This record gives sequence, C-alpha cells and structure tokens, in this order.
Amino acid sequence: MQTKRVIDLKNVSVYLGDGSNKRSGENDLILSNVNLAVEEGELVYLIGRVGSGKSTLLKMMYAEVDMADGEAEVVGFDLRTLKRSEVPYLRRSMGIVFQDFQLLTDRDVFHNLYDVMRATGWSKEEDMRKRIDEVLSLVNLSHKSYKMPFELSGGEQQRLAIARALINNPRLILADEPTGNLDVRTADEIMEIFKQITQRGCAVVMSTHNISLIEQFPSRTILFSQGRIQEVDVRSVVGEE
Repeated sequence: MQTKRVIDLKNVSVYLGDGSNKRSGENDLILSNVNLAVEEGELVYLIGRVGSGKSTLLKMMYAEVDMADGEAEVVGFDLRTLKRSEVPYLRRSMGIVFQDFQLLTDRDVFHNLYDVMRATGWSKEEDMRKRIDEVLSLVNLSHKSYKMPFELSGGEQQRLAIARALINNPRLILADEPTGNLDVRTADEIMEIFKQITQRGCAVVMSTHNISLIEQFPSRTILFSQGRIQEVDVRSVVGEE
C-alpha cells in the first residue's frame, strides 16, 4: 500500500515578521527555497545551529509563523490559503511536542488529556476514556493518571506531552527539541516511544541537537545551514567514514 504524504514543501521561504520587507535585503531572510516531503510513518530529524531556522520551520507548519513564498501542504491543508479560522483544525490534525512540555499545571495527568479532548470536539465519555487509556498505555503512564505534573519526573512530563499530542490520532507529530531537557536514558525512552508511533503510521519530525540520538536511532536527517536545508547522510553527521 502506497504511503501518503503528510508534508509537502516546495520552494518555501520564511522571513522575519510577515515577509512584507523581503525586498529590503537578505538580513530579513530566515529560510529560502526549502523543499521537503515527508510520508506517513517516517521519522525525520532537523539539525543545525541555534538560529538556523529549525524551530521556525516547525512553527510555520503549525501556522504560528507565516510563509512568505512557495507552496506548502501539511496534513492536507494548503498553508498558502489557510484562513486564521482554519488554524485550529490544522493543529487538531497533528500533534505538537515542546521542549518545555507546556502542560496544564493545575490539572492531573488524566485531565491534561480529558480537557484537551473536550476543547477539540470529543463528546462521548466512553470514547474519551478509552482513548485516554490507549495513549497513557503507549507512553507507560497508566499508573500515573491521578498524579499532578509537578509530581512527575521530567521524562514522565514529556511522555504526558507526547500522549497529549497523540490524543486526536494525528498523522503527523512536530517535536521541537523534545529531549533537550532530559538525561540520556530518558531521552532514549522518548525515542523508543517515537519509534512505536512511526510504526503505527504517524510521521514524526523533530528538531534536535543530540547527535548521539541520531547515531542510536538513525533515520532521515535534514541539516539547516545559512538559510537552506540539505538532507545529509547519518554517517557524516556522527563522523563515520
């Protein structure tokens, strides 16, 4: 069965602000001529120095940052013609994982998921509880559903953030430095979860500075440098011959 494309970027450029001053000089340019296609079930790493545009591209794909030029389709939405009223529907079709978790600190694990489901259109109690059980089982947090976020370790908080990202059965997860605040062992556990997610057909695109993760969990790797992107061989990234 042929896989379906969840990201299709063609000659995309992103500028500081809204891109209205793009002719004033190249200092405003963040990314230019970006071409990237990602299929369902793929794991794709984004690497590069701080400020090279990795987070900006992720933000563009969930409509936090505007695209200035090019063509971009993400989980079936055309970003060129996307209306602000349609942004919530775009984001419900994907999952977003942040380095700093961004959990609801005044609610327990269960309600961090339950309240998001309510806000995104779920209504049947039985279906909601079944889905919560499924995602908590996937991230190994079933036994912590009554815990508050401050009672969880950093790794557990990130696993909860991943569960939240999965709650609406997305075709794509965008993860911005999801292991950046975690120790090596915990980072490996997060990557094992991402592997399971991709095996179920959901694509994962994640930015990272952790080259050892790429060595341990090799996959497509995109290098950001001087406003451009380039797919690189994993062996060159980890310094192998």
